[in-house]
This record gives sequence, structure tokens and C-alpha cells, in this order.
Amino acid sequence: MDNRLAALERRVAALESAHPQRKKVLPDEADPADDPVLRAVPTTTADVLAARTADVLASDWAARASTLAALGNPVRLTLLREILHGRTTVNALSEVDGLGTTGQIYHHLRHLTAEDWLHTPTRGVFAVPPNKRAALLAILAALET
Repeated sequence: MDNRLAALERRVAALESAHPQRKKVLPDEADPADDPVLRAVPTTTADVLAARTADVLASDWAARASTLAALGNPVRLTLLREILHGRTTVNALSEVDGLGTTGQIYHHLRHLTAEDWLHTPTRGVFAVPPNKRAALLAILAALET
């Protein structure tokens, strides 16, 4: 084990000496207790959940009304579901019964995009942002009877 560790240390030293212009990112003896930024970061799942819950409870809920209202339309919910299932273009979405014309589909997509339920990673392609997927599914799961 000591031989392997020594060999690894030699390799790291060789790599670091090959690029002396690069700054060292972390000190040799980093201590999170000495770093005010790291000290402020919750360290357990319970700490993270408690901090997030406190933030949500203290926030202005009325400011979120339009974001929630965007989900209050059956066509928009169907669009989100279809996009999550891989129909990510207006052309593909227009093949789904009940979504209306391409103009109506664009209208709903613009509304969902304005409220950050959708984004366009590339031109003409719609996607639910990763940070919204769990929230969307949690809202829908909470409504199950």
C-alpha cells in the first residue's frame, strides 16, 4: 500500500510540475471550519431540508401564483407530459390529439417558457428544465386522490 501511495504522489507531483503556471486551487491542509463559505453550507440532508423549508415558508407565496397558474390548463399539462415523454418539437406535439393548432401550441409553450416550466436547449426544441422536473412531478403526485 505504501508503495502504491508513493507512486501516486510521484505521478501527481510530475503532473503538477508539468504545468507550473496553473495556480493551486486548494491549500494542502484545507479546513472547512476556516472557510466562512463552507461553514455556511448545511452538511446533512436534514439540514438542507430544514434550511429549504424555512426559506420557502419565509418567501412571498403570492409571487409564485403565476407560475402555479401556468399549470392550471389541461393543454399545458398535456404538453409538459408529452415533452417529458420525448415529443420536444411543435411538429411532434401537433400530432397529439386535443392540443389544437400549431399556433395554439406555440401560445401555450410561450406561457410555460415564460414561467420557467420549459426552456429551449436548442432552437425549436422544448424541454422541462432538470430543476423543474421533480417539482412538477411532486405537484402532480400531491394532487392524486
